[in-house]
Amino acid sequence: MPKQHIIPRDISWLSFNGRVLQEANDPSVPLEQRIRFLGIYSNNSDEFFRVRVATLKRMTEFAEKRKKLNLHMEEEPQKILDAIQLIVLQQQNEFHRIWDGIIKELRKEKIFLVDEKHLNREQKNFVRTFFDEQVRSNVIPLMIESLQQLPYLRDKSIYLGVVMSKNNSAYKQKYSLIEVPARALGRFVELPSRPGEHSIILLEDVIRFNLPYIFSYFDYDHFDSHIFKVTKDAELDIDNDISTTFVEKIEKGLKNRRKGKPVRFVYDKEMDAGLLEYLIRRLSLSRKSNLIPGGRIHNFRHFMDFPEVFKNKSARRKPFTHPALQNSVRVTDVIIKQDVMLHFPYHTFNALIDLLREAAMDPDVSSIKITAYRLAPNSKIINALINAARNGKEVVVMLELKARFDEEANLEWKEILEEEGVKVLLGVPRMKIHAKVCIIKKRKGKKTIQYGFVSTGNLNERTARVYGDHCLLTSNRNVMADINRIFKYLEHWHTGMQPLHACKTLMVCPVNMRKELEANIIREIKNAKAKKQASIILKVNSLSDVRLINKLYEAALAGVEIKMVVRGIFCAMIENKKFKKPITAVSIVDEYLEHARVMIFHNGGKEKFYISSADWMVRNLDHRVEAAIPVNDPDIRQELKDIIHIQLRDNVKARILDNELSNNYVPSIGKKKIRSQIETYHYLYQKTLKQSEVSSN
Repeated sequence: MPKQHIIPRDISWLSFNGRVLQEANDPSVPLEQRIRFLGIYSNNSDEFFRVRVATLKRMTEFAEKRKKLNLHMEEEPQKILDAIQLIVLQQQNEFHRIWDGIIKELRKEKIFLVDEKHLNREQKNFVRTFFDEQVRSNVIPLMIESLQQLPYLRDKSIYLGVVMSKNNSAYKQKYSLIEVPARALGRFVELPSRPGEHSIILLEDVIRFNLPYIFSYFDYDHFDSHIFKVTKDAELDIDNDISTTFVEKIEKGLKNRRKGKPVRFVYDKEMDAGLLEYLIRRLSLSRKSNLIPGGRIHNFRHFMDFPEVFKNKSARRKPFTHPALQNSVRVTDVIIKQDVMLHFPYHTFNALIDLLREAAMDPDVSSIKITAYRLAPNSKIINALINAARNGKEVVVMLELKARFDEEANLEWKEILEEEGVKVLLGVPRMKIHAKVCIIKKRKGKKTIQYGFVSTGNLNERTARVYGDHCLLTSNRNVMADINRIFKYLEHWHTGMQPLHACKTLMVCPVNMRKELEANIIREIKNAKAKKQASIILKVNSLSDVRLINKLYEAALAGVEIKMVVRGIFCAMIENKKFKKPITAVSIVDEYLEHARVMIFHNGGKEKFYISSADWMVRNLDHRVEAAIPVNDPDIRQELKDIIHIQLRDNVKARILDNELSNNYVPSIGKKKIRSQIETYHYLYQKTLKQSEVSSN
């Protein structure tokens, strides 16, 4: 297929963020969740500019270097940047339209966002006292005109740009910057309110109210202030200085990241023209530097933590115990006898924590080896591993220091683990370790027993409450042999990838997963051409790998039935009259984040099932260590297939993925409404209830 049959990755991602915005606009979504979706949209946008837009900007600066890279881009970077600017401005307008509607709905619930100009006497006294006792010590105004160089501006912070003037003269003005200390104090301050009402003021408006007090010694009588924020290039440049350790390079890279070039400047469109021009000049921005005019409020990512002041709180469905583990004293005993697949966030994450706790206390366990990418604060996983080390077990943790935006947290975990005697592996140069695997070894008499798991998601009990993932717990010997090979490579990577090449059961990146996926697709193509049934069901977060997309096109041309659930990036243009069977693809954006990767190949009736940590992207398949595990247990295969088919039938939260990126919902007129996340919960919960009934009888 020609290149024009590929949607640029970054444009596709913006379409995904548009689906997040749709959730904020959906009146059927509880109000508190709609506000949270605005926060998610804002946080997503920040990361997009910090990573993707920053990359495109660097590419425009190094044209010759770019030509040597195989970037699979339909357009030149500058054209994509121009398209991004246009789409982002359109989405920003939609964002503010949605927010204006939410403000009206908040008022109906007697929840009021009050600014500094609309405080009653009691609230004014409260704001003065609160500022004096809580805020004042955290506020350091910068008189920027007198500084030769604009001070370092934090990437995730918001700033008040203040213009001070006298009412009797338009010439006497001073500029000042104040960083809003939201990290230290939070963004929202609840005010004294009448019974049945909730009045909330933003921290920046507390500061605005106190500007005359803050600048009293300047003798100005008029203060104009507007919020802005700067988004910076988040690329972690790691130098090649052989005299420094890998940890030192990461630490140096983190420090340099803070000095990254601005890639976006978002500001209140009412900002004083002189101050705006001054900031643009001092930040070395141009009119092409993604200057985004907006409303009074910025950094909506904080709105993910909006105060819990709602009368009708949306109760999140509680996770439950997997039926196979219901009546078991120990998770370990079950796993040694049978495979168990946990489906998060429906099943409780406690099963994984319990598995590691049991291993930590079991006198027969000799070692635990595990990979960690993103961990929860106060991680119970880490606590279990530390206790295992204290109990004399050999504990090996592959801690990926290059996990973007988790680098600092993982550096801290490294120190904590090493202090407790845990062996910490720090990754492989120019390669991320993204596989989610664990192996536990125990000796029972003369027999060695090995068991563990392969997961699609991070070992993070906090995100496991909202991320949809699958985790296969198993003691399968062939799987355990391959996990041993993965750790042999991670512990001795400098000797080469031979251990990964030796894997026989798991598909592993970067050595054989791409090859195996292509072979599976080719097999379906051959079967379709032979007039046999042929089908592929694919669920991933992102689909952008051009080679695999072209293979899917080839399969559709041959008559292979292809159905896909892709949450985020989707670069395939699947509407093509030449396809013998149309490709169907949907994206589900709902309360939980769909994070699992599942592949089902018909394989002439002997279906192949896999769950995987890898998306179908170049970075995952060629530049990361990833693992996909075959699912062989008949009951688990059927369960997994049932869940995927529930998602394919979703007509409430599923959007059609088409060539125009229209994000139209799957039509439900005249059909039973199926909201897949609720249906999946009921499906799995019913299985738990049936097991309870069997046990009680």
